[in-house]
Amino acid sequence: MTNLQKLCLGYFAALMAAASLNYIPGLTDQDGLAFGIFALDLYDDALHVASALWALIAGLLSRAAARNFLILFGLAYLGDGVFGFFTGYGFLDLGIFTNASAGLDLSLPRVLANLPHLALGGIAVWAGFFWNGQRG
Repeated sequence: MTNLQKLCLGYFAALMAAASLNYIPGLTDQDGLAFGIFALDLYDDALHVASALWALIAGLLSRAAARNFLILFGLAYLGDGVFGFFTGYGFLDLGIFTNASAGLDLSLPRVLANLPHLALGGIAVWAGFFWNGQRG
């Protein structure tokens, strides 16, 4: 198994953890915000589970499948995080289509709310394009 495939299995675990946030007592506040920062709904949970299953399948199939997952997933999640800064909503859960733009905001809560998608997406894009990811 190559390092790219192992990274996909790591993404599987991370995305399943993200999908479970609403269901672990104490992680959401009285307003339904995970860690008091962002709200996750059924659409977000479904997106995280679907992405996790895609990562798992890609990681188990081949190095090429893993690389394709990392590039496509990475670009989608990175873009979603960037949209979050400019509008307050992402496109993956259709939030930019169902909510009025909240405008550009570089406040700490907005940064923390979008950081997971920026980090996951950025690392995936970098790994897919630049990391050899062979054995070792």
